[in-house]
Amino acid sequence: MRLLKNLIFPFSAIVGQERVKKALVLNAINPSIGGVLIKGDKGTGKTTAVRALADLLPPLKVIKGCSFNCDPDDPASFCDSCKDDESGEIQVEEKKMRVVELPLGATEDRVVGSINIEKALKEGKKALEPGILADANRNILYVDEINLLDDNLVDVLLDAAAYGINTVEREGISLAHPSNFILVGTMNPAEGELRPQLSDRIGLQISVQSIMDIGDRVKIMGRREAFENNPNAFREEFSEYQNQVLENIIEARKLLPKVKVSPDMMKLIAQLCVDMGVDGHRADIAILKTSKTLAAYYKHEEVESVDVEEAAALVLGERFHKKSLDEEKIKKQIKNAKNEISQENTGDDKKKPQKMRKVNKKRGE
Repeated sequence: MRLLKNLIFPFSAIVGQERVKKALVLNAINPSIGGVLIKGDKGTGKTTAVRALADLLPPLKVIKGCSFNCDPDDPASFCDSCKDDESGEIQVEEKKMRVVELPLGATEDRVVGSINIEKALKEGKKALEPGILADANRNILYVDEINLLDDNLVDVLLDAAAYGINTVEREGISLAHPSNFILVGTMNPAEGELRPQLSDRIGLQISVQSIMDIGDRVKIMGRREAFENNPNAFREEFSEYQNQVLENIIEARKLLPKVKVSPDMMKLIAQLCVDMGVDGHRADIAILKTSKTLAAYYKHEEVESVDVEEAAALVLGERFHKKSLDEEKIKKQIKNAKNEISQENTGDDKKKPQKMRKVNKKRGE
C-alpha cells in the first residue's frame, strides 16, 4: 500500500466521466476559465481524476527556495520576498504540479497564513508563515464538500480567486503573495447548496453520476485490479496515451493566444445568455474563454458555433439545472440565437452575411 501512495492512477486510464476529464483539461490549458465545480455522489472518480491530471501535467519552473512558487519568467507576479531579493541572482528549480487540499475544518490562519510577529519585533523584518493559499499558488486547490466550507473561508477564497493575490494583515503588519490556482470543488447536492457568490465565480459546473453500463463497470474493476497488482506495469501500459494527452494540452496552450473570436460568435454568446435569463456578465465571459480554449484544444484558430455550443453546456447547463435547462435546451437556444444573428446580418445592406463554417461535430476527446 505504501507503493500505491506514491503512484497515481493514470489520467488516460480513467473509464467514462468524459465531461469531468474535459473540464479539467480545459482548465489546465487555460486556468483563467475559473476552475471546476463537480456535483455528484461519492465514489464516482472525482478525486482520482483531479490527482491524475496533476500527475500528468509538466513540472513548474519556480524560484528556488520561494515558499510561494513564484514564476521566474513573470517578475510582475513575484512575492514580496522575491521582489526584495538584492542578490541579483535568481536560481530556478522545477517542481511537480500538486493537488493542495483545503480541509473543511481548517482555520483561517492555516488557509491564508500568518505573520511571524516575534521576528517582526526582534529583527524588524516582515516574515510570513505560508498557508494553504501559498502552497496552492500555480497548483490545483482541491476542496472536497466545498458546499460545507465555513463562510469566512468562502470569503477568503473569493478574494484570492478574484485578485490572484492573498493579503495577510495582522497587528498592523500587511504582507501579500501571489495566489493563482485552479480551483476544483466537489459536492453532493443532497448535503446542501453552495453559496451563490462562490458558485458564480467557478467557471465550469459538471454533474456526475455512477456509470450504469455493465461493460464499463467491469472495465473499471479490471483496471483497478491491474493497477493494484502491478502499478508500474499498468502505468507503463498507458504511457503512450498519457503522452498524447499531455502533448494535446501543451499544443493547445501554445495555440490559445492565436485563437480569434468573430463579432458574430460574440453576438451568439450574448444572445444565448440573454435568452436563458442569465444575470450579470460572468457567464458570457466564461463561455467566451471556454469557447476559445475548446478551439485551441481542437486545433483551430477561430471559434466556431460548435465551440460555443459545447462551452455553453459546460458553463450554463448544470448551473441552471433547477430551471430544467439541459443540453437539448441549450442546443435549441443556440439555434434560435444563430437564426436571429443571421436575420440581422441579412438586413444589413452594407455588408454581406458571414457564413459560418461547417465543422464536423464528432470530435475526438
